Amino acid sequence: MYSDAELSAPARDKNKFEASISELKKKTFVSVQDVQNYEDCGVSEAYRAAHARSLADPEGFWGEVGGELEWTRPWDRVLDDSNPPFTKWYCGGELSVCHNAVDRHAAARGDQVALVHDSPLTDKVRRITYSQLLDQVSRIAGKLLELGASRGSRVLIYMPLIPEAVIAMLATNRIGAIHSVVFGGFAARELRTRIEHAEPDVIIAASCGVEPNKIVRYKDILDEALAQCAHQPAAVVVYQRRCVLESRLEPGRDVCWLDALQAPPAPCVSVGANDPLYILYTSGTTQEPKGVQRAAAHAATLCWSMHAVYGLRRGVWWAASDLGWVVGHSYICYGPLLAGLTTVLYEGKPDRTPDPGQYFRIIEQHGVNALFSVPTAFRVLKRADPQAKYARRYCLTSLRAVFMAGEHCDQDTKVLTHITDTAP
Repeated sequence: MYSDAELSAPARDKNKFEASISELKKKTFVSVQDVQNYEDCGVSEAYRAAHARSLADPEGFWGEVGGELEWTRPWDRVLDDSNPPFTKWYCGGELSVCHNAVDRHAAARGDQVALVHDSPLTDKVRRITYSQLLDQVSRIAGKLLELGASRGSRVLIYMPLIPEAVIAMLATNRIGAIHSVVFGGFAARELRTRIEHAEPDVIIAASCGVEPNKIVRYKDILDEALAQCAHQPAAVVVYQRRCVLESRLEPGRDVCWLDALQAPPAPCVSVGANDPLYILYTSGTTQEPKGVQRAAAHAATLCWSMHAVYGLRRGVWWAASDLGWVVGHSYICYGPLLAGLTTVLYEGKPDRTPDPGQYFRIIEQHGVNALFSVPTAFRVLKRADPQAKYARRYCLTSLRAVFMAGEHCDQDTKVLTHITDTAP
């Protein structure tokens, strides 16, 4: 009934499996010494003390963290854990995250650069100060009000990693609305799913994004998604990247970004500490994408983390991520701006735009003090530039720390041998 080859197939599969496991065991990830020393050097004394106090005195500890922000109404209670796991924070408190991220810094040091956009793909570098950021955010917020958005409304954002995406996020928050950023790598089908679930009153999009070998037509993808969509927004605000591609605007629905900037500035609207700040959808790799809602109060922890975890109270911060993911929300937009830092937006790749030296150029050119990245980016750099020839062209004396997250960091990458000769 069965041939000898068919009968021996399970044995062959078993041998392949055992061989792959054997190869995996030979790879160096975490050494025995790493494991043995983790308790001694993996956690700082400051962290141990903070962690211990957060457990012993949660009201006092998190009350101090909440004091990082300015509140329009003080909270009545720091922590309400009466219905676990649905913990509520800073109960009764009200605040504007936009005010804390923009207005208060514009008033104190408006000429400081808030955003640096570095795009080797378009050969442009843009710098936006806190005063300029306040002007643009408040005017886009004013236009959102004119288009019918208000407190509690949803605004969907479909843009590449450009300053206008951060401005759109902050403008949405400024009027008490809830933003939902969709990753630019998603096509029309994935975009339609998120539009139908979030039911945004307004969508903010860019005409296009730029990749090393192609132009991604964001507006065309959005139009395709809306043509199949059961929900239709009242308006679409479009940022035309005129140096790259202009898109056709739909009469009666689409509004040009430059026209929107002519709207009168809108003031900040405060929301409850446990009201939603944004909705961010999972990738959808496991069945349908799920919308994760984050409350406004978590802004306090983001602000606190910039100095308590990452060691920056002033300076230049670069999170090499994308706004379509939670790291981008937390550490490209909200965290550094809440702390009054300068945040870098890099529209490019580690190794192909145009060479493996771009990470190091950015650190030198913009005086980056701390870099937040993933191990894969450094593996790419190490593979593309094993002798660090590109890296050694640049001076990295401004760089104080590199933070790795998102995946396991193997021992070779942890050592970062390709930049040890050029970084402190």
